[in-house]
Amino acid sequence: MAIYPLLDQLAIRYQRIDHPPVFTCEEASKLLPDLPAAKTKNLFLRDPKSERLFLVVSPEESRVDLKALAAKLGVKRLSFGSPERLDAVLGLTPGSVTLLAMVRDSEQAVELVVDETIWQAEQVQCHPLVNTATLIIRLDDVRRLLTHLGRQATVMALPVVAAD
Repeated sequence: MAIYPLLDQLAIRYQRIDHPPVFTCEEASKLLPDLPAAKTKNLFLRDPKSERLFLVVSPEESRVDLKALAAKLGVKRLSFGSPERLDAVLGLTPGSVTLLAMVRDSEQAVELVVDETIWQAEQVQCHPLVNTATLIIRLDDVRRLLTHLGRQATVMALPVVAAD
């Protein structure tokens, strides 16, 4: 599903910043000015045993403790989903994983987990399903989009790795 027609259909306003392809948060931070929206890191994870899939959205600077997160989600362990699985399930490539990817999850195979600080932000930065642009979009509009898709986010304080 294309993102822009859906955003237009739902009258969701956004600011779009085009840029060269970025594959990491560090690359994005170097290219983008200091924008008035929460910066996110998006992790495509899976539980190898149950095959449950997760899209975890955390603050950009956080290092999520995957072992502790697995326990909070009730799974044995979490590992990163392969690029092939990411493409098969969400039609995305590494570097373009985004909170907006739920529009591509027609099978509802991916569980959305969002850090509470992101969920409480007024606006968020996210890719529009490609890593060559960034959108600034209001969180209220993201919630409305998820409701339209029949999706819910699990919102929690994500466990983080303690700073060295």
